[in-house]
Amino acid sequence: MKVIVIASHPDDEVLGCGATISRLAKEGNDIYIAILGEGITSRYPKREDANKKLIKDLKKKAENVVELLGAKELFHSDFPDNRFDTVPLLDVIKKIEEWIDKIKPEILFTHHANDLNIDHAITHRAVLTATRPIKGCSVKEVYTFEILSSTEWAFGEFGSFNPNVFFEIKDTIEVKIKAMEIYESEVRGFPHPRYLEAIKNIGRRWGNVVGLEYAEAFETVRRIV
Repeated sequence: MKVIVIASHPDDEVLGCGATISRLAKEGNDIYIAILGEGITSRYPKREDANKKLIKDLKKKAENVVELLGAKELFHSDFPDNRFDTVPLLDVIKKIEEWIDKIKPEILFTHHANDLNIDHAITHRAVLTATRPIKGCSVKEVYTFEILSSTEWAFGEFGSFNPNVFFEIKDTIEVKIKAMEIYESEVRGFPHPRYLEAIKNIGRRWGNVVGLEYAEAFETVRRIV
């Protein structure tokens, strides 16, 4: 199977489904990771003030993560970090359509619609538009993931994350942790949700929900069988 993960920022692919990526790759599937945003520039007063070397280094880290997780290829775009709402939605949709047309994946993972982060919400909307279930669309299954410090920090004000698909990740949870360690600038100390032990605990929590040791949770948007 061909699987694509479409994420807003470098590290979202790991937080959202890093262990599942690794598992699916080990099982012989072709996994592609596509990242829409440049990352980190929102940490500066003006986008043009951002350290270009740090942006380049972040892209290199994303490439290292792809290799670690066993994904086949990484695709990048450079939409402005935490400023997707300044870009015409059509531009985001067109970029996703370009990737979909090239890869022709059957399965897609992306952000939940109701995340606090505006880029995540726009990515979700753009993905659904780019993968409309019309004749010729290769995508038959669409799943959304949670992102720690974004999904739960919306506190359900825009709608809740209600997972109904769970991937067992007992054998790949440590790969997810190692991948997050590559993105060391995105990891936080205790008690932040992106504390490494907290990330692992979320895997335990979802595992406990469905009688597993570790799991990653997803909400089904659609599944055509």
